Amino acid sequence: MRKYLDFYIDGAWTAPVEARALDVINPATEAVAGRISIGAAADVDRAVSAARRAFETFSQTTREERIALLDAIIAEMNRRTQDLADAVREEMGAPAALATAAHVPLALAHFQIARQLLESFDPSVGMGSTRLVKEPIGVVGMITPWNWPLNQIACKVAPALAVGCTMVLKPSEVAPFSGQVFAEIMDAAGVPAGVFNMVNGDGPGVGTAISSHPDVDMVSFTGSTRAGVEVARNAAATVKRVHQELGGKSANIILEDADLAAAVRQGVEALMVNSGQSCNAPTRMLLPAARMAEASAVAAQTIAAQKVGAPEDEVNLGPVVSDVQWNRIQTLINKGIAEGADLVAGGPGKPEGLEQGYYVRPTVFAGVNNQMAIAREEIFGPVLVMIGYDDEEQAIAIANDTPYGLAGYVQTGDIEHGRKVAARIRAGQVAVNYAPLDFAAPFGGYKQSGNGREWGEHAFHEFMEVKAILGYEPA
Repeated sequence: MRKYLDFYIDGAWTAPVEARALDVINPATEAVAGRISIGAAADVDRAVSAARRAFETFSQTTREERIALLDAIIAEMNRRTQDLADAVREEMGAPAALATAAHVPLALAHFQIARQLLESFDPSVGMGSTRLVKEPIGVVGMITPWNWPLNQIACKVAPALAVGCTMVLKPSEVAPFSGQVFAEIMDAAGVPAGVFNMVNGDGPGVGTAISSHPDVDMVSFTGSTRAGVEVARNAAATVKRVHQELGGKSANIILEDADLAAAVRQGVEALMVNSGQSCNAPTRMLLPAARMAEASAVAAQTIAAQKVGAPEDEVNLGPVVSDVQWNRIQTLINKGIAEGADLVAGGPGKPEGLEQGYYVRPTVFAGVNNQMAIAREEIFGPVLVMIGYDDEEQAIAIANDTPYGLAGYVQTGDIEHGRKVAARIRAGQVAVNYAPLDFAAPFGGYKQSGNGREWGEHAFHEFMEVKAILGYEPA
């Protein structure tokens, strides 16, 4: 059993001010997999003080010094890829293949793209006699979720380090193992004392202490919209920058000119990745109403090929992360049935033979209308809703009829047609024909899906302030 009872503060493993432990549950077995300490405001104070002291020197480091530091972190991450993959598999139930082929490589990619971009990044530009200079914002508080635990740490830490910020990280207490290994990597890579600090804890304790701390210049949060609102409220009194990547209920529009069978099959498979626990998952599939029966048959066939099981086995889906999450998903599946949606595949309960563990039956509803709870609420599990439309204008209207705006998807046989529809989707990132991830492209949302952007050079700017130096050049 893993025991991670110390915090990483000021370059050393440090005991918490008050010893209070939390058991971490393996979602595949429902057994205790490890134990962490739960921090308090006093632990956050120590971490923030260390980060504040370190900022004075780290903010003045050269580009070359920070590139060398990123290289050292990348090398150490490569050395410990299996340890990272094992941690993700055990803490949140990711299938071994997914942990190895997605969770760890995605995290590594954020450091690689930050290192690449830093080589040519220019933080200043002339504007007549004025010089605009971008400088690191200061101490950043980072609060990360359990669904892509390692990726969400990396996509914040990498750009913040690249531009010269220092930081205090609170990983999810539900899935803290990969954060621990990551902190060990930062230590082994020689990150200067105080630049990176990690305090485990829950939202009401450590999360609130970070977001409200007067010496934290910015808080970067990824999680639910509900929790993001609380972070913003807690941060308001100190007028710090609040950077949020929140919930989503992303529409996947299959246009009339698309290959329906291929588009439906790929859409179902895309949603089921990570057991549906992705904020940008294509959860609402919009397709021509007249072809709903055809699409439903394809979806049912695709679900039948999805293997659910223990993360160490060769499976498509592992468990969802916790009993809380399992119960929420069950509630919404039952609500979909009660609302009159057509259950195409799956349904309530656990898959046959998987009574132990937080396993969910991959589920598809057809005949859904956009006012049903299963079309409005972020289920965050392997549940797809299929909504019919009569014409393209209605499809676009349905896609945008949501409080969220994180991602969107458009499937078409005519790329120019797809581009035009994508331009009308109110979301921060829209993929045409299931385009692959682009780590240089900004990631973030409109509306209640958040504020600001992560990934690539856009992330650099989020962690920087702008200074105008007037009279920099002679008039």
